[in-house]
Amino acid sequence: MMPTVLRATNELVAAGWLAGLPELDANMVGPSLPNDNTTWAASGFVQVTTVGGGPNIYVKVRKPVVQVDCWAVSPSSNKAPWGKANYLAEVIRSGADDHPSVPRDVVLPGNYPTARVLTAYLLTEPRKVLGDSSSYARYQFDLQMDWVEL
Repeated sequence: MMPTVLRATNELVAAGWLAGLPELDANMVGPSLPNDNTTWAASGFVQVTTVGGGPNIYVKVRKPVVQVDCWAVSPSSNKAPWGKANYLAEVIRSGADDHPSVPRDVVLPGNYPTARVLTAYLLTEPRKVLGDSSSYARYQFDLQMDWVEL
């Protein structure tokens, strides 16, 4: 039986790149919002979902568009912490604008290969998403990334 070869995915690379930004870490970023909001209430949480993009057919560069949702919650209050959610979005914007953050190698978990993020930039402005539970705040935007597997 042949061993399984793991390949980097858009969401793994996006989460890894975001987790490497100042003021974020791997416990604050992932593809789904943790059910237990007490585990991330103090820091907030950044959710990543691939929503589009297109690979290059001639060069092995992936070009996903990743939806980024920046969440904050106040478990003991009905007042949504909009400032904290917006702050996470601005940390990411700053990281995308910061040239030492791109290009940057991203070490992925387990036996996944390392990826190199070549570019990362916002395609849309962070926008407030209304309609969630009163104690939840969410800002959302789209992030374009260009990356290669090493």
